[in-house]
Amino acid sequence: MKKLKLFNVAWPIFVETALFMTLGFVDVFILSSYNDLAASAVNTANQSVSIVTIVFTVISGASAVLISQYLGAKKKESASRIAAISILFNLIFGIIISVLLVIFSGDILSFIGAEGELLTLAGDYLSIVGGCLFFQALLSSMAVIVRNHGLTSISMFVTVGMNIINTGLDILLVPKMGVTGVALATSFSRILGTIVLAIILFVKIENIKIFKLLKPFPFKDIKDIIKVGVPSALETFLYNVSQLVITSMVLVYLSESELIAKTYVQNITMFFYIFAVSIGQASQIITGHLVGANKMDEAYKGGLKAYRNALIITAVSCVLGVFFREPLISIFSDNPEVIELGTGLLLLNCALEFGRTSNLVLIATLRGAGDVYFPTSCAIFSMWAVSVFGSYLFAVVFEMGIYGLWIALAADEILRGVLMFIRFKGGKWKTKRIVKN
Repeated sequence: MKKLKLFNVAWPIFVETALFMTLGFVDVFILSSYNDLAASAVNTANQSVSIVTIVFTVISGASAVLISQYLGAKKKESASRIAAISILFNLIFGIIISVLLVIFSGDILSFIGAEGELLTLAGDYLSIVGGCLFFQALLSSMAVIVRNHGLTSISMFVTVGMNIINTGLDILLVPKMGVTGVALATSFSRILGTIVLAIILFVKIENIKIFKLLKPFPFKDIKDIIKVGVPSALETFLYNVSQLVITSMVLVYLSESELIAKTYVQNITMFFYIFAVSIGQASQIITGHLVGANKMDEAYKGGLKAYRNALIITAVSCVLGVFFREPLISIFSDNPEVIELGTGLLLLNCALEFGRTSNLVLIATLRGAGDVYFPTSCAIFSMWAVSVFGSYLFAVVFEMGIYGLWIALAADEILRGVLMFIRFKGGKWKTKRIVKN
């Protein structure tokens, strides 16, 4: 395999991530003209989905690290065996989770504080999207395999198609069906994307016979997946649970305008950090290949370069976001209170983004090297002691409302970002390599 370069790997991931995020953005944007509460309902339901997809994160996240390191060590059959495990297990767990979401959608949403019309709307969305979630599990697994072979443009083009289909169906269905229309559009586009990516994967990259590599059953590979995947997924799980707890606070203690402003600002700021997401994922792939090939110095220099580039782009994004903050919020709402709250949050969000960029890039780079326990340990402390407790302290006790919540979120991101930078510079991650030559 030819040497991977950051820009060549990152730009298709950037386009794919931007378009994938746009799937949710378009849903909320179209619903905002239909019903502000419906837009918030979709946002609330999607947070529930993020929690239960933790199993996919365990398998796909670990597979990404192992496949890249095996390919770097030139062990193609081992990489194919990990790919087969990832697809099979994501499908099994995806089906189980889909069934549970259909049965318990109302209970899940009630647990996080949704009630009344918000509960009804969110329940309608979750029962449909949740029921088809096993397609998302397969899509996630196959995209990881494709990307870690360096062919990031393939999954990008699939996402382009999904985006076009989702947008067209939103425009067609939302005026007549509301939240149900959005759910059907999202689910159908994911189903079609999964089918197309599966065809490409087994024609261009892998052979369908890779599932024969699971005989005899590779218990050692499962052990490695658990070793890498559980700590990485636990970090994501803790983040999503903390956000769910914070959302519960918003639903209980803050006003409807603050809830709506939070929804719109979060959809806007997704486009601030997609650069960091794409650079971080590219850095993880490249670091995995280099660490698998035992090229530690190259991995170190590449990680620092990726981090520097991400910080520069984040700075530019934040400046533009501050300058255009009022027009951006006005895209979604003409409510003066929502606009005022949203523009204030976009100012505060600059500090949050610098911390988030550090986490997205450096944690991904450390993960590519196999260093997964330290980031999780930091997350356990910071997300709960700083993010959750801080949100309650500032937003509720000190009565700072949504602004207090944002201050706590920023403090959490910044603290973890500093710790990740110290860890990467210290170089202890160089001893965490999983695949041995």
